[in-house]
Amino acid sequence: MKIEKMTQLLKALAHPTRLEILLFLKDRDSECVCKIYEHLNLEQSNISQHLRILKNSGVLTSKKEGQWVHYSVAHEEIYDILQSIETITTRN
Repeated sequence: MKIEKMTQLLKALAHPTRLEILLFLKDRDSECVCKIYEHLNLEQSNISQHLRILKNSGVLTSKKEGQWVHYSVAHEEIYDILQSIETITTRN
């Protein structure tokens, strides 16, 4: 059902760390998990949990390269959604 998928997507976006991950990936084709957790200065296990949620909701895709997993945004339109949310919250 579409409502369930939409709810899953919105829940995935509803966390500051996950939003920071998306903003970090915005201008990158893909990035290694090691660079993501270094940039956010958080534990790898914590970042991996957030990446799993984003991937399971369809926001991110991943590809194994050697010993590391590289993540990328599955649909650039996600940034349109984030921009709309920012516009709405700025008005209030």
